Amino acid sequence: MNHQERLPEFITDEIEKGNPLLQYVQSMPAETIAQLSRPASAEVFQVVERNIIGLLGALPTEGFDVQISTTREDLGRLLASAVMSGYFLRNAEQRMAFEKSFAIADSDATAE
Repeated sequence: MNHQERLPEFITDEIEKGNPLLQYVQSMPAETIAQLSRPASAEVFQVVERNIIGLLGALPTEGFDVQISTTREDLGRLLASAVMSGYFLRNAEQRMAFEKSFAIADSDATAE
């Protein structure tokens, strides 16, 4: 079985269409993908977690036996959405840090 035979249909369709980003991600070593997949901060992790819980439903575990059924493709889409949300939030977090550091540098420059 080759690598593409194990991938969900929506991903193999993108590869066949020549999606360069998907091809690039597939060419990455597993260690790099694992490193990129880790949340950068607890705040980003919490927002992504809340987003996924919101998508799946947030019934409390006590008193409910919650089971979620889905297809492989839909689960792949959910995971892709979570990853994209994580990247977006990480970029927003970096921008916020840059803006704070620029504000501090600007206030230091005007104080002199």
